[in-house]
Amino acid sequence: MNSSCLWFIILIIWVLTNSTILVYSFSNNVTDHQALLSVKASIPIDPSGLLNSWNDSIHFCQWNGVTCSHRRQRVTELDLSWNQLAGTLSSHIGNLTFLRAIYLYQNRFHGSIPNEISRLSHLQYLELGYNDFQGEFPSNLSHCVNIINISMYDNHLEGKLPTVFASWSKINTNLGMNRFTGSIPPSLGNLSHLQGIDLRSNNLTGGIPLEISHLTKLEIIILSTNRLSGTVPLPLYNISSLAEVALDGNELEGTLPTDLDFTLPNLQQLYLGRNRFSGSLPPSITNISNLVTFDISYNIFTDPIPMNLGSLQNLQVLSLSGNPLRNSQLSNDFGFFDSLVNCTHLKVLAIDDIGLRGEIPNSIANLSITLEMLDMAGNQIHGNIPYEIGKLVNITRLALSGNFLTGSIPESIGELSKLGRIYLGDNNISGVIPTSIGNITKLSVLSLPNNMLQGSIPIELCNISTLQEVFLTNNSLGGVIPEQIVGFSSQCFVMNLDNNLFTGPLPSSIGSFKQLVQLDVSRNRLTGYIPSTLGDCVMLEALLMEGNQFEGKIPSSFKALKSLVILDLSSNNISENIPRFFDSFKLIEFLNLSHNKLGSEVPKGGLFSNVSHFSVVGNLRLCGGIQALQLPPCPVKFLRTKKKTTHLKIILLLVILPLAILLACLTVLFLRQRKSKQMNITVSELQDSRYPKLSYQELLLATNEFSPNNLLGEGRYGSVYKGTFESLEQTFAVKVLNAEVRGANKSFLAECEILRNIRHRNLIKIITACSSTDFKGNDFKALVFEFMMNGSLDDWLHLSSGNERNLSLLQRLNISIDIATGLNYLHHHGHTSIIHCDIKPSNILLDEVFVAHVGDFGLARFCMTTSDINQVQMSSTGIRGTVGYVPPEYGMGGEISAEGDVYSYGILLLEMFSGKRPTESSILMGDGGNLYDYVNKALPDRVMDIADPRIILDQEDLGLIESQSYNKATMEACLASIFEVGIRCSVETPRERIDIAVVIKQLHVARDKLLRRRQ
Repeated sequence: MNSSCLWFIILIIWVLTNSTILVYSFSNNVTDHQALLSVKASIPIDPSGLLNSWNDSIHFCQWNGVTCSHRRQRVTELDLSWNQLAGTLSSHIGNLTFLRAIYLYQNRFHGSIPNEISRLSHLQYLELGYNDFQGEFPSNLSHCVNIINISMYDNHLEGKLPTVFASWSKINTNLGMNRFTGSIPPSLGNLSHLQGIDLRSNNLTGGIPLEISHLTKLEIIILSTNRLSGTVPLPLYNISSLAEVALDGNELEGTLPTDLDFTLPNLQQLYLGRNRFSGSLPPSITNISNLVTFDISYNIFTDPIPMNLGSLQNLQVLSLSGNPLRNSQLSNDFGFFDSLVNCTHLKVLAIDDIGLRGEIPNSIANLSITLEMLDMAGNQIHGNIPYEIGKLVNITRLALSGNFLTGSIPESIGELSKLGRIYLGDNNISGVIPTSIGNITKLSVLSLPNNMLQGSIPIELCNISTLQEVFLTNNSLGGVIPEQIVGFSSQCFVMNLDNNLFTGPLPSSIGSFKQLVQLDVSRNRLTGYIPSTLGDCVMLEALLMEGNQFEGKIPSSFKALKSLVILDLSSNNISENIPRFFDSFKLIEFLNLSHNKLGSEVPKGGLFSNVSHFSVVGNLRLCGGIQALQLPPCPVKFLRTKKKTTHLKIILLLVILPLAILLACLTVLFLRQRKSKQMNITVSELQDSRYPKLSYQELLLATNEFSPNNLLGEGRYGSVYKGTFESLEQTFAVKVLNAEVRGANKSFLAECEILRNIRHRNLIKIITACSSTDFKGNDFKALVFEFMMNGSLDDWLHLSSGNERNLSLLQRLNISIDIATGLNYLHHHGHTSIIHCDIKPSNILLDEVFVAHVGDFGLARFCMTTSDINQVQMSSTGIRGTVGYVPPEYGMGGEISAEGDVYSYGILLLEMFSGKRPTESSILMGDGGNLYDYVNKALPDRVMDIADPRIILDQEDLGLIESQSYNKATMEACLASIFEVGIRCSVETPRERIDIAVVIKQLHVARDKLLRRRQ
């Protein structure tokens, strides 16, 4: 056999033995190709065009973001990060058998993470951070035994954390910024090679497992912003490899070990803020030479600040805020300042609210040139602001507010050219605003309220084009407001100049403030006409001009200010008519035109239909308006008729007109009879033997002929009077229907229907109903209720002139539980579910022992469920609630639901403990523009900043904060829990809101903690 034949035979044998491998390889290449196309198909949005190359013109191994193995041409890596892709992750990704790495960082993927990923036995890297993935942690991911790194940071994942960590011996995990609940699984302690844990910003509860201290190679542990409680396991402090420990924003307690320098020699970052740690600061802290960040803010650490902090030469952030660290033996607590000079890298020094006393030393000039933030607010510092402060040339934020500083603002402050925010309010600073401030060209916030400043607004200040917020309230500033104020108009959205001595006109250049949201010039000495250019400030939500000497008419240009929530022009010399365009303002909460010289007729439509939304008292020439104003009727003006009329007009007048009147009368009579019949069915049920029968005359006598002196309040459909009935020897509240208001009859019928079906301690009790006629033959309808000695919750929450009443923290908590209990009865424990539809403070009434009763069921609905259909039966029509409390789905045509009541209750809860109305201008001008965002952004760091100050003052008056150091932390934790309940109730999506029964349980837990601490 020759050699050529031999080679031919060998070739045939090779082909036969390898054909299976070739076919197998080809078929699996097809599988990878199809899987990638399925991935592309589920990504409809590709702004950068990354996936344009994913077509048949080139091999899939050359597609953007795809990496293949050289030998088999199988996909081993998929990297689509940082491309703003939007869509879902296809389950076909589980068919990429040889995939080792998935990188999808910084996109907009949503939906669940497909469980098919668990098929990828070669997978080592799963990087899904900064997306919008939902659902739970993928099940069966433990099958990927080779995994090294999992990152699902900043998504919307929920449910429990996985307990399968034992399957991954070399994993690093980052599951922070999600919505995971439950406890930290102890199985984490089995990952002997674990170097980093990041579970920050979830809803984790329970304690830190002792098993974590078994991780001897751990370098980073981040558990910030959860709900972890208990003490930190002491062995955790013995992991010598730790470089970063972040436990801030939890409910942890206990003390720090005394030998931290020995057990944690490599520590660089220590975050313990916003917990309940107590005791002394261990002196060994100053021996941890690598320490860069030391944050123990808002705990209960005591004893003086260590004098040798300067030994921490690498220190960049020092935050001691909110701890009682003052030295009771010294009159000046600034001794530690001298040592800080050695911290040459210091960027942040936060020593606010720690009780510091004494004068700011001149050695402040020797602090590091790198210092960017200096916060010493809320202490007991006196004396002058040192001139040497001007040497901190890199500082961007300076906060000295809430002290006892005197003297003037030093001119040297103008040398701080990088300063962005100045907070010097609530001191006793005098003198003038230095002109040198004009040199701070990056200034965005100038806050100088509640001082004794004099002089005028410097023209140089108007050169700062970056100013966004200006607070000069309650000083003695005078002179004219300069026209040049337009210099910082492009970005300014808050300007408060109220309670000063400004004179002259308000400059017309004010109209250039296109971004202005709040303007307050009230209680000055301003004169002249209101500038018509204010109509150009179309973003205005609060315009306060009361207490000046403005004259002339209200400019017609105000018609453009559709965003107004509050407009106060009271106590001026404004004349002429009330503009009709105010009727069309949909967002306005209160219009105050009182004590001016307005004349003519008061409108009746729009906001003028509800006396709680406007005031016109003190305008002696007004007439007309709604009945509640009790103004004289306007004179009738008759038009002259022509002497000559045509024969056709006579026929229309004498024949057709009487016929039309007769037809109209018959129609009205028919409708009245039908409505009366329908009404009496329900009313009669409230007039059986269980309820006393009261006539119109008895109600008239009981209320002293419905005297204004007996008026308790006014609502959308009627007025409520105090009535004393001799026959019953008791005082009641009488709600009289205003039949002229559209929808009032249906509201009356709704209340009759609802109230005859309910009985509960926390719901208003109906005594009887009256449906009759008055002495003039007009329809008269009234409901008689229990009299609530302490009025409405609204009266107690919001101060008005002469109102110095206050509710303590415990009282507010009890009331909030009462309201939730009443709602729980309506939703779950009646014969049928009832939706209230108008939960707000003015509809919550308080009896003599401050038990809360839910009232005003004029908008309520029955919700009946059958086997075939869920049907919501409306008991009244019209508006479904009150602005600020109405859930967002109602505004988009959504069905009435119990979740809607929960939303309104959540807003009410936030209002009760923040003291802020949901429509308050100071809330609406912030980012997000609502009370939910205002509170949510403050949690959990700044609970005490948003809490109603009267709650804190009440605690101080009782001696609960000063006498027991832990009470401040207890109160803060309690408020944080309550605010969190309010947030969970008022989320935008109805299905994400918690049930009212869950609310009751969580508020009981908060109250139990508070009561245990007080005992």
